[in-house]
Amino acid sequence: MTKEELLRAAKDIFPRAQEDRRYIHRHAETGFSLFRTKAYVKARLLSIGCAVQDCGQAGLTAVIGDPSRGKVILLRSDMDALPISEESGEEFSNREGMMHACGHDLHTAMLLGAAEILKQHESELCGAVKLMFQPAEETLAGAADMIGHGALDAPKVDAAMMIHALAALPLQSGTVIVSAPGISAPAADYFTVTVKGKGCHGSMPHAGVDPLCAAAHVLVALQEIHARELSVSERAVLTIGMLRGGTAANVIPDQVELCGTLRSDSEDTRCYLKQRLTEIAEHTAAAFRARAAVRFDRGCPTLKNDTRLSEAANRYATELLGETMALSSDMIAQHASDRTQQLSGSEDFSYISHAVPSVMFGLAAGRPEDGYIYPQHHPKVRFDENAMPNGIAAYAYFAFRWLEENR
Repeated sequence: MTKEELLRAAKDIFPRAQEDRRYIHRHAETGFSLFRTKAYVKARLLSIGCAVQDCGQAGLTAVIGDPSRGKVILLRSDMDALPISEESGEEFSNREGMMHACGHDLHTAMLLGAAEILKQHESELCGAVKLMFQPAEETLAGAADMIGHGALDAPKVDAAMMIHALAALPLQSGTVIVSAPGISAPAADYFTVTVKGKGCHGSMPHAGVDPLCAAAHVLVALQEIHARELSVSERAVLTIGMLRGGTAANVIPDQVELCGTLRSDSEDTRCYLKQRLTEIAEHTAAAFRARAAVRFDRGCPTLKNDTRLSEAANRYATELLGETMALSSDMIAQHASDRTQQLSGSEDFSYISHAVPSVMFGLAAGRPEDGYIYPQHHPKVRFDENAMPNGIAAYAYFAFRWLEENR
């Protein structure tokens, strides 16, 4: 299949992909509770002739092609939304307090479109394509669950690729961004610090131990790690996003919780942050006669882009879309002035990247000057659907070309 034929096919499939995207968006679901989404995706895969396998708590896989004819490339999309009440104004908005505010509806629809093209040209594949439709990316739990249930086995996967749509990026919609070799998404860890004291009447604080006061000092003390213990070259973030405690203004509570997240581009830094967070929380609380316990709830490692795969992906994207619509992430980084882009969100595709050679693509889906002004995870974020044909084509072309070169 030539690139020209593939681009035409992607444009022809776009109306159906748009319908898929809007259904999934309107019926957004979160975490592993993807009952309607999973049923819809399974039905669509069956309609194009794919044999579908359940995988883990809510994932799906399907294989197109013949593994005995060559290697196996995995294409992954995520299907879950966020617990956000939508304010985008789109006529297909979700009305149930959930929202595809990170573009996973586009990812799923684009991979369904690519699957249709790949299935129509199955005999031309020099090997096999494994499709991975994943739940619970937002909680960083879905990829590990699917891997644990054999997503990278039977047939064994040799390499993997994913696409992430990006809103409010100052690039023409449909521009593909290939991650440079190395780390493209930081490790993430979520944590809870429980500070325990001794409750008492607010008029007699001497009779108790105030965990609110201790927790406030813990929160401030944790900022010292980044300010005084990390090199200026270290990319890391420690954020406390929630402080819970107390039920009345005149009562000192028994305990308080601090909830937050760590992000880092180095596994060594990640370990150091977790160690120091625990030490500072425990000792600071103790200085105020309270006790602190730290619990790390979930997380994921850094996302690693394989050097050879990244270099090949750059060639494929440029072949397909031309130099102006296919860029490398390091080219963008050299010209980036927006400090908010200096540490991206974490991505549990990272688990796959630590198991097989992998590469992450970005897809520009709406410029600020065209009215797409809100970023991912914002209740008003919108994505330009006109980017989807290039995403569909990028999924399919990458699979065709990689299998051809690695047979």
